[in-house]
Amino acid sequence: MRFFFGFIGHNAFQAWAVAENFFKEISGMYYLTRATFYCTFIEPFRGKPNKWKPIWTQMEEVGVKSTTIVFLVSFLIGVILAFQTASQLARLGALDFVGALVGVSITRELGPLMTALVMAGRVGAAFTAEMGTMKVSDEILALETMALNPVKFLITPRFIAILVMLPCLTIMADLMGILGGFLIGITTLGIDPIAYYDRSIEAMVIKDVVTGLIKSGVFAVIIVMVGSYMAFIIEGGAEKVGENTRTSVVVSMILIIIADLIFTSLFFFVT
Repeated sequence: MRFFFGFIGHNAFQAWAVAENFFKEISGMYYLTRATFYCTFIEPFRGKPNKWKPIWTQMEEVGVKSTTIVFLVSFLIGVILAFQTASQLARLGALDFVGALVGVSITRELGPLMTALVMAGRVGAAFTAEMGTMKVSDEILALETMALNPVKFLITPRFIAILVMLPCLTIMADLMGILGGFLIGITTLGIDPIAYYDRSIEAMVIKDVVTGLIKSGVFAVIIVMVGSYMAFIIEGGAEKVGENTRTSVVVSMILIIIADLIFTSLFFFVT
């Protein structure tokens, strides 16, 4: 009996420790996000403008250098989606509606989601690795010693850059996905180009694009904040940088999918 109650007590203690650590991480993420929003949107109106040179540099790193992989992934997703839907729609005699299904799926769901997942793997990991290396080498401590706000100096340029570039990449991904479906539709599936175009235009509305862009803005916040937070909490040597970098990618992807579920449900019932 003593062993039983000891076992229950030990498990309860472990559960409490896990819950305490979880809420500690949530609290830390909240305060870092609040500080980032303050430095980005409030301080410029109080005489502390954002420096645009590092922002342009981050825009090139985040956006321009990500276009190739985003284009490739989106194009292939459009091709795969066209192939998968054609086999089912052909049974119903509705092969011409492949373009409609591809267009709506890409703009509303797959375009922003796949772009965000690619950026989480590429950019989110880079954010954690770069700032994590600065943390273990005491460069962030040096910034604080020089009375420079690390959030303003390090996170704000990355935050503005990804907040601008991720929606832009999402629009480009939408176009590439639709193009991939269109090329397969008219070359392999034998769909008339005019019919494909007409069905796509009839099915897609501006709401589909807008909902995708709203999602991409939320995904951008998740990527930069998770990547930055995992860098700022690093304690130890270089091995912790690699560990937190892996963790930031996994957590970002999970949160992106959860956010996508929430917003998809919201738009389904509201719009």
